[in-house]
Amino acid sequence: MNTSLSRREFLKLSSAALGGLILPAFSPPDPEWPGPSMLLRVATESVSVFDEPDIEAETVGYRFQDTLLNVYYEVDADTPVYNTKWYRVWGGFVHSAFVQPIQVRFSNKVPELEIEEGQLYLAELTVPISQPYLFDKWQGWRPYDAFKLYYGTTHWIADIIEGPDLQAWYKIEDELYAGFNYYVPAGELRIIPEDEWSPLSTDVPFEEKRVEVSLDDQVVTAFEGKEVVLQTSVSTGIYTGRSTNGFPTTTPKGHHNIYSKMPSKHMGTGGRASSDGRPLPGVPWTAFFAPGGYAFHGTYWHNNFGIPMSRGCVNMRNKDAKWLFRWLEPISEVTDVERTGYGTQVYVY
Repeated sequence: MNTSLSRREFLKLSSAALGGLILPAFSPPDPEWPGPSMLLRVATESVSVFDEPDIEAETVGYRFQDTLLNVYYEVDADTPVYNTKWYRVWGGFVHSAFVQPIQVRFSNKVPELEIEEGQLYLAELTVPISQPYLFDKWQGWRPYDAFKLYYGTTHWIADIIEGPDLQAWYKIEDELYAGFNYYVPAGELRIIPEDEWSPLSTDVPFEEKRVEVSLDDQVVTAFEGKEVVLQTSVSTGIYTGRSTNGFPTTTPKGHHNIYSKMPSKHMGTGGRASSDGRPLPGVPWTAFFAPGGYAFHGTYWHNNFGIPMSRGCVNMRNKDAKWLFRWLEPISEVTDVERTGYGTQVYVY
């Protein structure tokens, strides 16, 4: 039965029964491991495994979409020149282009949270893959097969209820489709603290902030006056000769301004974020800068920064997109599903 939980009920439930919801299939990290445990998720239909970290090396196997791979170590190789990072995995080496790095996070309880009616809470998925569920009183609980949720995506939590396993589940409100909700185990998401995504550099005058996007170099640079405060490789729009809703798939050159910021965006089939137009729920840290849906945002469907990969958007690593989102104007509040206004200047060349 779909039952909202009181705070007392939730605390009892979370402390008693949620310990195994985070990554139950993996052991705690080896204390001798030099850094946080890392997995890779295959983010495309398949990736090749090579016997050496070289694009011309012999292919010794394949790994398929959503397979999780343990990383033994990283390799900075010679090819391809725009993205030289490789990973040593079981059986050989995989290039970083189409695998999503995942820092394994272990948690033995869901944080205390009292959901206020009408209030939304921004959360981040902390497990590699989550299967959302639907619920209604006629059909009960059932998997929602239209898409999965992936590590690093952001979502708006509207409620916490008792799920099909009698544990605490979060109700996610989808911002793209009014009234459409789905559910995931509460242990698979973390509420993002307000100070983790509050605005940055609010004392810098509006006219001193600007962002430049070099299409030739595939680099985004953020300035405060003449000072560079962020510079990172990105993936802009590919040339296809076709259009999306009447707009080209290349990132538009010229002078623009940020006009909308959304910390979580469901981009939907046919959107600009990915080259294949797949549905992309929970795209994190989105900032729109040109009519037609062109935006800066985080990326979880490829790791191939340094060459064009999108249908016009500027794909960024999640950590870089998050920093830029916080820094850009208009200044948004932590309760804003969307903040609109005349914002930071953007120059694409």
